[in-house]
Formats: sequence, C-alpha cells, structure tokens
Amino acid sequence: MILSPSSPPGSPGSGPHRIVFANEKGGTGKSTTAVHVAVALAYQGARVAAIDLDPRQRTLHRYLENRADTVRRRDIVLPGPRFEVFRGTTVADLDALTAEMSEGADFLLFDTPGRDDEFARYAATGADTLVTPLNDSFVDFDLIGQVDAETFKVRRLSFYAELIWETRKKRARATLQEARREMDWVVVRNRTQHVEARNMRRLDTALAELSKRVGFRIAQGLSERVIYRELFPSGLTLLDKGQLGDLGTSHLVARQELRTLIAGLNLPRAVAPAPELQLADEE
Repeated sequence: MILSPSSPPGSPGSGPHRIVFANEKGGTGKSTTAVHVAVALAYQGARVAAIDLDPRQRTLHRYLENRADTVRRRDIVLPGPRFEVFRGTTVADLDALTAEMSEGADFLLFDTPGRDDEFARYAATGADTLVTPLNDSFVDFDLIGQVDAETFKVRRLSFYAELIWETRKKRARATLQEARREMDWVVVRNRTQHVEARNMRRLDTALAELSKRVGFRIAQGLSERVIYRELFPSGLTLLDKGQLGDLGTSHLVARQELRTLIAGLNLPRAVAPAPELQLADEE
C-alpha cells in the first residue's frame, strides 16, 4: 500500500503548505520534479496530497497511478501522496477540490499544465511555495523575462513574472492582517549540463539580475538523465532505493541532485520523520 503517515499537521488551523509547480512552457521536468518532491516529503513523515491540474496529459496523476499499481503488484509498502485530477470547469470547483484534498494534509502540491491556463494561474497566486522549473536556455528564460539581443541584459518582465510579482506584493500586505504566509518563489534550473559555457554565464547573469528585481530564489534542479524517464512506468522514484536494484554511479549522482533540490526549496518540516520513512543517506 501507499503509506500515508498519520501525524498531525505542524501548524493547527493554518492548512497545508501549498506547493505549486508552474511553468507555462512544457518539457521542463515539472511533473517529474513534483512527483519526486511529493514522495520525498512523504518519506520524511509528512502527509502529502497532490492535485493534477492537467486533465488532458495527467502526467503527475499517471505517474502516481503507476506507483500504486507497482505497490499492489509487488505487495510492498511505499510512502506517497493522495492524488486526484481536477476535472472541474470553474474556480469554485477548484476551491472545492482543494478543500477536500487539504483535509488532514501537511503539504498540498499542484502540478499545472505546460501552457497558459486560468486554473494554473489561480493556483499559482495561492501558493506558499511557487516552483518554476526552467531548462537552462533563453527560450525558457523568456517565460519570466526578456533580454536584449546584443547585451543579454534584462529588458522587461514577462506577463507571468508581473502576475507573480503583483501577487507577492498583495500577499506581503495581507500577511499580518490575515495570518497568511508570504509566497516563496523558487526558480529551479533543470538540465544544466548541456549548456555551453558562455551561454551559461549569460544565463547566470540574467537570472541573478531578474531575481533581484522580482524576488525569486534560484535552486539547482534535475539534470537530463534517462533514469527519470525509465522510472515513470513503475511509478518509482530515486528515493525508493530498495526497489531499484543495483544502482549505478549515475543513479547515485541523480539522487544527490534530488537531495540538493529538496534542501534548496527550504520547505517547512511539518512532522518529525518516522524511522522507517527517513530519507536514507547511506549508499
């Protein structure tokens, strides 16, 4: 069975910490990152729920369905989130599903479509932690800002960055009055190893400049590794060490990559990890 710890939330009455994985461009490793973060939190003893906001692709939902099938087929116990697909047509429908999935959860994750979508934007504006995975290219950088073709200096914010900037300002004003958390926006850099050195420096400079203007943090994400695609049919993750067989060097490097990402998100620790669920460090 998928193991869901029964410890009480760390902040009674405050609701789960909402983590929204959002990028209006596909192919950035968003769903893979979301699944691994959800499972990592479950391994740490937190109660996790996840909502897939893309009823057409359903990548996160399919991944977790595959995980549940593997659990049944192998007759094993693995930690993981409760999960559901949003099939509604209104914001009220999304609010209702959010309330249902929030019940008893320490963390609520949203995986959004890789396109402009009203429900994805709505979820993003309610995030406590907003995670925007980007491939290290100026094609992906254009999602949050535009650069000058000659100098590579940031010329303007994108509409998406403006939306999040305005949301963060409103949330900051409401934090004291409504006891709401401030939004932490984290841009996660995926697939960095294929970037040419000069282009990497230009991206580094542009991201650093934009992060100061908009207020996001930068975290290192997941490299382009075949292992992530190979795990999808079984629903397993790099954290399920006992189920992966003999691990090669690339697997171990990828797992350390994942640990670095989890640490970089700086998420609250809702519960103390149970001994059987701890994210093992020994290889």
